[in-house]
Amino acid sequence: MSDPIADLIPVFDGHNDILYRILMQPEAREAIWLTGEGRGHLDLPRMQAGGFAGGMFAIYIPSPSDDEDASVEALMDQPPYELDLPAPLPLRDSQAVALDLVAQLMWMERASGGAFRLCRTAGEIEAARAAGVIAGVMHMEGAEAIDAGCDALHAFHAMGLRSLGPVWSRPTIFGHGVPFAFPSGPDTGPGLTEAGRRLVRDCNALRILIDLSHLNEKGFDEVARLSDAPLVATHSNAHAVTPSSRNLTDRQLDMIRASGGIVGLNFATVFLRPDGRRDPAMGWEPVLRHLDHLIDRLGEDHVGFGSDFDGATVPEGITDVTGLPRLIAALRAHGYGEALIGKLAWGNWLSVLRRTWGE
Repeated sequence: MSDPIADLIPVFDGHNDILYRILMQPEAREAIWLTGEGRGHLDLPRMQAGGFAGGMFAIYIPSPSDDEDASVEALMDQPPYELDLPAPLPLRDSQAVALDLVAQLMWMERASGGAFRLCRTAGEIEAARAAGVIAGVMHMEGAEAIDAGCDALHAFHAMGLRSLGPVWSRPTIFGHGVPFAFPSGPDTGPGLTEAGRRLVRDCNALRILIDLSHLNEKGFDEVARLSDAPLVATHSNAHAVTPSSRNLTDRQLDMIRASGGIVGLNFATVFLRPDGRRDPAMGWEPVLRHLDHLIDRLGEDHVGFGSDFDGATVPEGITDVTGLPRLIAALRAHGYGEALIGKLAWGNWLSVLRRTWGE
């Protein structure tokens, strides 16, 4: 008789925000991480139950306006909308928060009893998978904690940083993000600053993955022109299916394919539903339409998952990380073969990480 846990398809996920949950409730971190407190999308037991074998753990610096999330969510329930971008954040304050989040991520490793391991190479990720250990990669969503000279980039790299997005939608000293808008395209402002161009060069030199998910179109194009690494959007979808500013146009998808990069399918309903609403009451059809389009434009070797768990409303069919096997079942029912599912769930991410990190 087969073991349902052993039979799980291992999934590498391009983006999650569990560190943000811990930042907001530091006194509850043991419940959030080790036992689960009955809320959110992720905790260690549910990751193990759902086949979550590794992923990018985002260091995200909240804006002071994040306490207004309820009113923002209400606007996103009734498209069309265009939300104002928060103001840039001060460097020193951002660095303090980022260091706290790095410490929390390292605590998660220590507290897991060997069930979770921070990884700095693709080889370490594969070794963790072979040992039945969840692999975590330190990612920075928005470079507010990095100075214009990139000295802090080198320091965070030494701590384990291996993936970085120059912006989380709000502007930084490096560039400009897209606002949360529907319907809208990604051509929403100027490109990289001089500091942003330096950031790209330094990330290339350190072999840090550059995440394009929140970057506007002109910034995207400049990264594509300057970078010698595969182009990667860790958690984005297809603009041709859902015309959100956060989704990627076919032209951008073609550039990612040409570079040998990858797009991680974002589970956020506002980026999946063709009507742009946040409502989780949706079937598998929007998810499958995005995957079909991404595979058609990018090819089977350049698509993965980028859930946005703990950072977004996800479809009721997924609900939380324990829904990953239901997603895999929906892909099988849609006609995806086991080889393709293995690429989407794990293989494509590990391939692009090896190429990006120089292994």
